[in-house]
Amino acid sequence: MSFEVKHLQKKYGDKQVVEDLSFKLDGPGVYALLGTNGAGKSTSIRMILGILAKDHGEVLLNGENFDTRKVDVGYLAEERGLYPKYPIMDQLLYFASLKGLSTDVAMERIKYWGERLEVMEYLFPERKKGKKFKPTLAEQLSKGNQQKIQLMAALISDPEFLILDEPLSGLDPVNTELFKSVIREEIEKKKYIIMSSHQMPVIEEFCEDITILNRGKAIVQGNLNEIKKSYGRVNLFVKCDEDISDIISALGLRVINDTPAGIQIKVKNEMEAKNLLRQLNEEDRTVVRFELRELSLHEIFIESVGKGVEDNAQNPMGNKMEEVVSE
Repeated sequence: MSFEVKHLQKKYGDKQVVEDLSFKLDGPGVYALLGTNGAGKSTSIRMILGILAKDHGEVLLNGENFDTRKVDVGYLAEERGLYPKYPIMDQLLYFASLKGLSTDVAMERIKYWGERLEVMEYLFPERKKGKKFKPTLAEQLSKGNQQKIQLMAALISDPEFLILDEPLSGLDPVNTELFKSVIREEIEKKKYIIMSSHQMPVIEEFCEDITILNRGKAIVQGNLNEIKKSYGRVNLFVKCDEDISDIISALGLRVINDTPAGIQIKVKNEMEAKNLLRQLNEEDRTVVRFELRELSLHEIFIESVGKGVEDNAQNPMGNKMEEVVSE
C-alpha cells in the first residue's frame, strides 16, 4: 500500500502558505514534517486530512483519492480540542461512536488506554457513599492529562493511519517517555504515521524520511541518513590534556565551542581532521577524545532554515540537498 502527497498548495491572499509540497510513503513507518512556527506544517496536515481545502494538489492512497470517510485515521491535533465543560468519558464514547465502535468495544479500549496512559482515576473516579457522583470534566485535568485523553481519542479505533501534530509539546519528561513508548508500539504494529515536531531528537529517533519546510516550501527532503551523509562528517570534538590552541590556530581551523569537556571544531572535510590528529601525535599531545561525526538533524535544520531558501540554493550544502530531493 502506498500513500502519496502530490504538489499541495495553499494561499491566503498574497501569502503562499504551502508551495508545491510532495512526499510519499511506500510502506508503514514514520514521515516527519519539520519547520518553524508558520512554516506550513499544520496547514499541510489539514489539507491531507481534508479539513482544509487545497488550492492545488492531490493526496492519494494506492493511486486513489485519500478519503478519511473510507480510511480509519487517528489525528492528534496541535491545538488541543477537548470540550472543557463535558465529562471526558462522554467525549471518548462519542469519538468512538464516530468511528463506528460499539459501546462495549469502546469501553474495553478506554480501559486499556486508561491503564496504559495512567489516567484511570479520571475515567473511573471513585464513587463515594452519600455523595452525588460527579464525572471528571476536561477542564479539571492538567494540560498533560488532557493531551493523554486526546491521544486516546486518536488511538481508540486502532487506526491504520496516524497523524501526530506536535504530539510531545508541553509534556514533562516522564510523560514524554510514556508517549514515546506508545508511538514505538504503533510503529511495531506497522502503522502509517505522519509526525510534526519541533523536537529534533524525537524525529531522529523515530523517522527515516523527512521534509523541512520554510515559508511553505520544502527546502530539505529525503531519507534522513542520506541527508546527513550529503553534508559529510564535519563536526570534530577534541579533548587533550595539554593546551592545543596553538596547533588549531596554525592549521587555520574554526573553533565553534571551547569548553572544559573539549573543543568543538568545524572542519571542511575528513582530511582536515586527519591533519590535526597527525599534528597532535607528532607534538606528543595526549589525546583524550577525538570524534568526527555527521551533523545532527538540529544542526541541519538551523543551517538550512537559518540561511533561507535562496541562500540554500546558492551554496554547496544547498546544492547537495537539492540532489537528495531529486532522488
